[in-house]
Amino acid sequence: MREPEKSFYGRFLITETIFAIVARRLLLAFWLKFLKCQFSGLDFSPSKKRNFISRVGREQFFQCVKGQALTPKEVIAFCRSANVKAIDLRFVDFLGHWGHTTIPVSALSESIFENGLGFDGSSVRGWQQVDESDMLLIPRPETNFIDPFAALPTLNLICDVVDPITHENYSRDPRFVARKAASYLSSTGIADTACFGPEAEFFIFDNVRFDQRPDAAFYHLDSVEAQWNRGREENPNLGYKIRHQQGYLPCPPADQMVNLRTEMMQTLIDCGIEVECQHHEVGTAGQSEIDLKFGPLVQMADRMMMYKYVVKNVAFRHNKTVTFMPKPIFGDAGSGMHTHLSFWKDGCPLFGGDGYAGLSQMGLHAIGGILKHAPALLALTNPTTNSYKRLVPGYEAPVNLAYSQRNRSAACRIPMYSNDPASKRIEFRCPDGGCNPYFAFAAITMAAIDGIENKLDPGNPLDKDIYDLPPEESRNVPKTPRSLEESIHALQMDHEFLLRGDVFTKDVINTWISFKTRNEIEAIRSRPHPYEFCMYFDC
Repeated sequence: MREPEKSFYGRFLITETIFAIVARRLLLAFWLKFLKCQFSGLDFSPSKKRNFISRVGREQFFQCVKGQALTPKEVIAFCRSANVKAIDLRFVDFLGHWGHTTIPVSALSESIFENGLGFDGSSVRGWQQVDESDMLLIPRPETNFIDPFAALPTLNLICDVVDPITHENYSRDPRFVARKAASYLSSTGIADTACFGPEAEFFIFDNVRFDQRPDAAFYHLDSVEAQWNRGREENPNLGYKIRHQQGYLPCPPADQMVNLRTEMMQTLIDCGIEVECQHHEVGTAGQSEIDLKFGPLVQMADRMMMYKYVVKNVAFRHNKTVTFMPKPIFGDAGSGMHTHLSFWKDGCPLFGGDGYAGLSQMGLHAIGGILKHAPALLALTNPTTNSYKRLVPGYEAPVNLAYSQRNRSAACRIPMYSNDPASKRIEFRCPDGGCNPYFAFAAITMAAIDGIENKLDPGNPLDKDIYDLPPEESRNVPKTPRSLEESIHALQMDHEFLLRGDVFTKDVINTWISFKTRNEIEAIRSRPHPYEFCMYFDC
């Protein structure tokens, strides 16, 4: 029997269904081909590397930065979808340098986030003895970021350090100390969040040479911007060289580092870090600064480690080098890390009020604590022998333990850019980029807590140019330590405030003091200095 003829509408539906299936398959094939092109055979030349993060969907991935921390399961799922090839596990050592180990992405499992990965703690400065060397790295999923410099798609995770036997956090892990400081603040009831906004300065050099031998010691720095190259044959030398202490905010062509800093800024943004601005600093020879938006204590310490990593590696791929060394150039501005601090509770700022410079009484007491403990604090915030070559009179160096609104020659300044209580903060101007940010931010927090709990009076503000004070007045203004040895001695005498809540342990303090004394103070003291030959060779 002949089948009844299908209606036009029926034939249309069959045709439409077949077309939809074919279209979906073609679209799927297109996307598979597109993803294959995106993630295999990538061109990782320097010009292409900075585009990689956007191609793997940074907006999706950095939701954690906006307060939505990823779970281990979500991190693993993202690695699959973004074709990540390697996982780089980062940890911070005792002195504030990143270490890392890399595993293939196939080795990343949820158990690693709980049980960790083993490493040799005895090979890390200031940590374990050789007979107790085994330690564990526990990655924190909320710290993830795609590495903008890796040749293959690589996900970086910052880790906590744990004892493999007790599974307790390792007391000498700087990140653990910072976490304890944040928890201790909350436990006091004073505030639930300590926010930090560091302004870390650095130099960008074109060439650096140095050596230390029994028969010789020298260093040599060079920069295309440097004043000392005004007379150099450059074929042609175009003459735009920045004078000593006259490098603040010049426009190109004098500012020859602007494009490099902009690339640094954009790379930081690509890594999920909010940037407020970038600019040339006061010094010649490429002194620069990139300011990050403030954030909670531990997160900001993590971001300072990322900041250094990004800045150094962007410079490196342009055949330049970056140093956060506080005083690399004699006779010019040093590099500090002015550190802004504010306490918050239930989303409300606590340092804004109707007191001096718009501060609350709590804010003034916090200053009292920081100034009281400043000599000991500097052992952690200015922890190198070179730090104290920056902390000398002149160059806007904060050598006076006083506070003031707007006055940059005071150790503590209250910025006056806005009357908004949310913007009211304390700027502690002494720290430098040589510090371990976890230790530094934790110690500053503990000093501020001590000031608030004991209602420490910071005294009268010093609203005048401290450097122009007559000698009889200047003598009454307390000064910062003149050497690392002095600040280490101050820490020996004044560290009880750091031990509260078991934030810093006696073991951490004693290990810090002995390491700095043996490996830095005594090492410098026992070596002839090149300038001693200038002064004494003809004796």
